[in-house]
Amino acid sequence: MDFSSLTPMPGGWSGETFLAEAGGERQVVRIYARPRDVGGHAHEIDAAVLSLVRGLVPVAEVLEARRADPASGMPGLLVTSVLPGERADLVLPILDPTRLRRVGAAVGELLATLGGMPMLRPGSFIDGNLTLGDLEGPDGLPAWVAEHEERLVDWSAAELAGLRAVAFDAQELLDTVTRSCLVHSDLNPKNLLVDPDTCILTGVVDWEYAHAGHPFTDLGNVLRFDRDPAYVDAVLGAYADGRGTQPDVALALARAADVWALVDLAARGAENPVAARAHDLLRAVARSRDVHAEPT
Repeated sequence: MDFSSLTPMPGGWSGETFLAEAGGERQVVRIYARPRDVGGHAHEIDAAVLSLVRGLVPVAEVLEARRADPASGMPGLLVTSVLPGERADLVLPILDPTRLRRVGAAVGELLATLGGMPMLRPGSFIDGNLTLGDLEGPDGLPAWVAEHEERLVDWSAAELAGLRAVAFDAQELLDTVTRSCLVHSDLNPKNLLVDPDTCILTGVVDWEYAHAGHPFTDLGNVLRFDRDPAYVDAVLGAYADGRGTQPDVALALARAADVWALVDLAARGAENPVAARAHDLLRAVARSRDVHAEPT
């Protein structure tokens, strides 16, 4: 493959996803120059996850998965089709309430579908057969917070105490749900594609963090920053229709599940705009001891 002909795709932080053209057709090429620590299987795992969900949610077709060749220095590759639509993070801010509700309903249906894809236990995928390994990190939010506290360098003692209390209560709530499902784990609007005219969800991209985990992780991610009532109500309503969980209960579980990600992001400081925004949100949560809080 001629790497000089690849055009970087906007929206990501990894710098490993490109747009290519072959035989008059556009393709997406993911280059695994910095593959995850899964023994060189990252491209196989991503391809397998796409194959697993294709037909259930809108994802690209896998055209080629090529293992890295250490002898030649060629990295692993994953080539997929190009999906239509525009990134939801660019579309949502310009939609009127009616169209915002339509997109929210489509996202809620997606979340209900993913939440209904059962996994035997929580775990990370370690090969192209989607074999489950152990999830890294401590067991439970209180220990997760303790592991990250020292990187919240400008937080007061009262704020840290509030975060510990939030973590304890959130974990108690999360423990009431014992099943595991397929989790995208980065299901923010940047990774959702939408037709702005029809409000149809046309694609879900960037599955590199997919794993077997808590059913409310993705819902928490989707509703982290996008809190327009028309959108939130539509997401929760469609999710309730698909999974049977009442909207207020689902929202509480979603906010609790998202504390995991907020702690991880906040501990990175101003590494990128998302981390900085998560830091401010988590601080508001800690100060109020309320997972539904927002920065003032």
